[in-house]
Amino acid sequence: MTASLPPLRAARDDDSEPLAALIAASFAEYPDCHFDWSEFPELRRPASHFAAKGGRLWIADTPGGGIAGSLGIFPVPEQNAAELAKVYVSPAWRGAGLAQVLFAEALRFAEGGNHAEMILWSDARFTRGHRFYEKNGFVRWPGQRYLGDISFSWEYHFRKRLTGQPA
Repeated sequence: MTASLPPLRAARDDDSEPLAALIAASFAEYPDCHFDWSEFPELRRPASHFAAKGGRLWIADTPGGGIAGSLGIFPVPEQNAAELAKVYVSPAWRGAGLAQVLFAEALRFAEGGNHAEMILWSDARFTRGHRFYEKNGFVRWPGQRYLGDISFSWEYHFRKRLTGQPA
């Protein structure tokens, strides 16, 4: 993608359908990875969901309609951490720097909340995403968790220590 990056904005609850379409398209890139609305009730009102958790969800719109990328974050006080979620970028926008722009917003949120770490869980199949996380300082922790979803998903746990934050 050679065009300038789409601007970020706060998610709205009416982003439900286009956000689900972005996630479903991302899942479809991987074998046996299926999207089912019943497993994502938070997508019915995505902005409200993140706000209720004290978090944020950012959206980058495509010029022609739809969503080019998303990234959400919310505090996990018991771990003194902020957790990333709904990190997706459309294939047309990968490699253009959009994921970095989204991640920079999440980093500002986490550092502004004086969290010691950023954490995330990612499907074991999403190796492209894992490379992105590791490039940005995340370390994969031992162990996995099983979701028991229609895709029989296993997830890896990643953590990133935030510079200058207490443990």
